[in-house]
Order: sequence, then structure tokens, then C-alpha cells
Amino acid sequence: MGRIHKLSIRTKMILVFIITTLILLLINLFMYVNVNHMMNRLDEVYVSNISLNELADTLTKVQMSMTDYLNTRTSDAMEDYYRNEQDYAGLVASLNDRTYGNDLKLMEKNIRSMSAEYLELTGQTISAKRGGNVEKVKAHYERATEMYGYISTYIYSLNNEQFRVNSDSYQALSVSIHYLEWINVAALILVGLCNLVLILLLTGTMISPLQRLAGTADQVARGNLEVELLPVISQDEVGVVSMAFNSMVVSIREYIDRLRKSMETENAMKEKELMMESHLKDARIKYLQAQINPHFLFNTLNAGAQLAMMEGAERTYRYVQNVADFFRYNVKKNNDTVTLAEEITLVDTYIYILNVRFSGDIHFRKEVDESLLNVQVPSMILQPIVENSVNYGIRGIEWQGEIVLSVYRIGGTLCVSVRDNGTGITQEKIDKIMSGRLRTADLSVDSNGIGLDNVISRLRLYLDEEDVISIFSAGENKGTEVLIYIPLREGEYRDV
Repeated sequence: MGRIHKLSIRTKMILVFIITTLILLLINLFMYVNVNHMMNRLDEVYVSNISLNELADTLTKVQMSMTDYLNTRTSDAMEDYYRNEQDYAGLVASLNDRTYGNDLKLMEKNIRSMSAEYLELTGQTISAKRGGNVEKVKAHYERATEMYGYISTYIYSLNNEQFRVNSDSYQALSVSIHYLEWINVAALILVGLCNLVLILLLTGTMISPLQRLAGTADQVARGNLEVELLPVISQDEVGVVSMAFNSMVVSIREYIDRLRKSMETENAMKEKELMMESHLKDARIKYLQAQINPHFLFNTLNAGAQLAMMEGAERTYRYVQNVADFFRYNVKKNNDTVTLAEEITLVDTYIYILNVRFSGDIHFRKEVDESLLNVQVPSMILQPIVENSVNYGIRGIEWQGEIVLSVYRIGGTLCVSVRDNGTGITQEKIDKIMSGRLRTADLSVDSNGIGLDNVISRLRLYLDEEDVISIFSAGENKGTEVLIYIPLREGEYRDV
């Protein structure tokens, strides 16, 4: 025993390692070959049943998410459908697609074929719902539901047949594993006794410093880096480890301090970057809003001066008051979001001014869902569109022109329509407006066509998406309609 105390810890550990390793090597060599083989076979027994259960569950999720979208028509329901549809398609792709003499493989091929048809039907159902085609939705949904029933039945039958085959294999493997369990228990008992003897031999010289090291290491592992450093009494291996541990704790403290300072610097840079992006976006919005055509200002002021000379003060006062309200709105709301009601009031003021200028020739009508008047929208988005309808649509036509402003809701989307019965617009010019390629040469002197491009750009910035506006015209002398789409947020409207 005395000679053991004289050995270095390294020598003691080598002896323990060699003896324990020899014992474990012999046992593990036997156990590894046999147990690993058995476990691999066990793992493979019910893999096919698990895959079929997952396939059935995913199929049900596809059907439920499709039905949920048809009932709610929300973006979340659509995302659920496409996610489940992709998962199911991936699982189906792993099924057999060849013809074998094996009945189980043949059933897999049938499930794969029917699944391809089912996914096509569900996709058609979703597309029909998005297009608002009720008849196609009903037809495709009923056919998809029917296919869902067939596929579920096939998967259930295949799962049962596969389970029967797998159960027979499982029984045979269970007997073999039970036999190996007894061998494993005996081997563990033997290894435990050997290790116990070796541990008792080493306790006297190693346990105390190692316990202190283990306790301190546990506190560090729990996040307490303010522990007292270990006292280093000897220069043996435990002493070397203790010194290394102390150095590690000090290094971790220094590293965390550097990391904290680095994160603070990085966060400050990110905040600065976000602020710069916000300022850039505001600058872009202000730039776009600064493009409103000044010709309208000059024309309306001239009309006000002429009216003041031609008639009494009351009408002149009303006219000038409306002009003042109009430009006050432009200045006050230059970079604000406003309610839809305020935008419509501005259009009413604008139409009044035009009718003074053109002796009441502008016929204007509104069809407004009043439950939507509190919806927040960017300022100055309706008046430029109405102005375009006047300048390009109904001015100079031989029949009575009319402009209709409609506000309504489709699902979770606010729709604002401005349509006229004027000269219409070519598809080429529509494409130029939508792509921002409309040149000044394409516009008349009194035009606010750049204002329409301004509206489109600001809506895209405000909503952070491209599909915010549509322009329709059936052809020459068949009028034009401009449609704005704005997603609704909870609390912006009231149900009527």
C-alpha cells in the first residue's frame, strides 16, 4: 500500500485505466457485436409503421388546413396549408413508385399515385377560393375530400398489414434481447466490483484535492464565476490541474467582460443602423410627397380671383374657405397617416373647387361603407387619383362624365375604387404607370400623373409590399377604374 502512495497520480490513473480497459474491452467486444446487431434490427422493425402514421397525420393536417382556409381565408391558414402540403409531398416522395410482386409495395405505389391527384385537387381548391369561384371551390373540395377518404383507408390497411409482419419479427428479436440482458447484468456486476476495489485503493491519495476541484468546478458550471480560487498545495498532477483550473476561471471572467463590451458596441451600431434606415425611409417618403404638381394651385387661385370679381362675397368666401382647407390639409398632413374619412373629406373639398371652376360640370358620387372610415391610410392618396380621372377621363368628353368613389371590404382587405366613364386608358400607359416609367412627356401640362406615381410609391413604402394598387380600363371611351388594396388591422373598423 505504501508503494502505491509513492506512485504519481499519472501512474495510478494509468494502472486503473489499463485494468479497467482490459475488463471492459472483453465485455464490450461481446456486447457490442450482439446488442448493437439486435438493437439495429429492433429499430428497423416498426420504422415502416411510424412512417405510415406520420404520413396519415400529415395527410389529415393538409385536409384540415385546407378546410380551415376555406372557412377563414386568413394568411395564417394559407401558410399552414402550404407548409403541410410540402411536408406531405416530401413523405409521399419516399414511397415506392415501382411495380413489385410484393402486395405491400403495390399498395405504397397506389397511395403515391392517389396522393399526387389529391394534392393537385387541394391546390385547385385553394386557387379557386382565392379567385372567388364558389362553384369550383365546392367541386374541387368535394373531390379532394373523397380522395382524402380513399388515401386514409389505403394507409390504414397498409399500416395494419405492415404491423402484422413487423410484430412477428419483433417477437423473435425480443427473445434474443432477453437472453442478452442476463449477460449484460452479470458483466456490469463484475465491472462494478473491479472498479470498487480500484477506487478504494486510490481514495487515500486523490480524493481530497479532487473533491475540492469538483466542488469548485460544479459552481462554475452553474454560472458562479466569482468562486474563490483553489489553493495549490502540491506540484503533482492534481496541483497542475488546480492551477490550470484557476487560470481557466480567470480567463473566462476576462472573456465574458470583453464579450459584454463587444455586445454593447454591436448593439449601439445596430441601433444606429436602424435609425439611419428609418431616416432614409422618411426621406424617401418626403421626397415622393414633394412631387405634387403646382399647376393645380395656380388654376384654383385664378378661379378664386375671377369668382371674387363676378359675384357676391358669400360664395367667394365659401370657395376661398374650401381652397384654404384643401391646402391646409396638404401642409398639415404632409407626412402623416390619416383616417379614410379625412381623405374622403379632402376629395369632397377638391370636387367643390373644381365645380366652381367648371360651372358644376363635375358629377361625383360616393358609395362608402361607413364602418371603414376610421382605417388609417397614408395622406394624399385619393385626391391625386380623382384628379387624374378629371384630367384624363371626363374632361373634354361629349357625354356627361361621372366619377364614382367606392369604399368596401373584401375579407381582411380594404378596397377603395375610383372609377369614371371617360376616355379610358391604354394598357401600355397602365404598364408605364405601374412600373414607374411614365415620362413627363406622356403627361399634359395640367396633369397630376406624377401624383399617381407618387401614390403608388408611398403605398408600397407604407405597406411594404408591391400589390397595393390596380388600374383597369375596358378600352377607348369605356372609362377607367383605379383600385387600392390596404390590409385591415384589428380594431380599425367596426362590424355592421
